[in-house]
Amino acid sequence: MILTTTQNVPGMEIIEYRGLATGEIVAGINFLKDIGAGFRNFFGGRSQGYEEEIIKARTEVLKELEERAETMGANAVVGIRIDFDGLGSDGSNMLLVTATGTAVVVR
Repeated sequence: MILTTTQNVPGMEIIEYRGLATGEIVAGINFLKDIGAGFRNFFGGRSQGYEEEIIKARTEVLKELEERAETMGANAVVGIRIDFDGLGSDGSNMLLVTATGTAVVVR
């Protein structure tokens, strides 16, 4: 499966459009990572715990997008966009990650 943010795959031709493919996940932020991020916010620096969660969430949402595109009979997804949003009363308890793209058949 080819996954790309571009509208085409260089060197290949889109021969069929299968439709919109999506992936969504909601990831909880571990309590200890939340405390660590609070300290980083106060003292400055990067929050490795949050960065790890974002990388993991992105990997999972792309896997879900790929699986859905495969069930549509596609062998590629073009024009992929990934969005991250905070959920919860203060926007920091949960992380909503969505991925959308166009499922296509290329050759």
